[in-house]
Formats: sequence, C-alpha cells, structure tokens
Amino acid sequence: MSKKLTKFIDEAVENIRNDREVTKELLNDLIKIAAQSSQSHQQVSLSAAKYLETLQRSNEQLVKLAALVQKDEKKDTGFSFSPDDKDDIYGMIKKKDKEE
Repeated sequence: MSKKLTKFIDEAVENIRNDREVTKELLNDLIKIAAQSSQSHQQVSLSAAKYLETLQRSNEQLVKLAALVQKDEKKDTGFSFSPDDKDDIYGMIKKKDKEE
C-alpha cells in the first residue's frame, strides 16, 4: 500500500474515532434528558436518531476502509486464480476422475 494511501486511511480512521466519541457523548446527554420526562423524550428522539445514524455511517466507513485494505493485501500476495481458472482446474479433475 502506498504511503499516501496509508496516510489517508490513518487520517480517516482517526476522524471516524473522534466523530464517534463526540457522537457518543452527545447521545449520552440526550439519553439523560429523555429520561427526565416523556415530553423531553419526544423532543430529543429525532436528535438521538440522527446521532445513531452518524454512528452507523462511521461503521460503514470503517467497513469500506477494511475492504480497501483487504483488497490491497490480496493484490500484494501475488498469484491468484481467476474464477475461470478455478472452473478449468475443476473440469480437469472431473475429467481425470472419469478416465480412471
């Protein structure tokens, strides 16, 4: 993986972690407010839903970054069979079994 890409991934992960921490704090504050009364609960529900959406988006970002890193690591391993290669090999094995 290039140094530039690694730098961007590290920065993105740091931003995601910071955003998650702030969002968790805000969500905890809303939970405390909502616990005071049913009216308070109704007033903060929409905001709480938005904070949960933010946490979900950060999860999605982490999954995308993990997929990007995994893709890069697979590329670094060098040789791999394509799906057609795998089918051809399987066909050769089946053919050999039938001949015997």
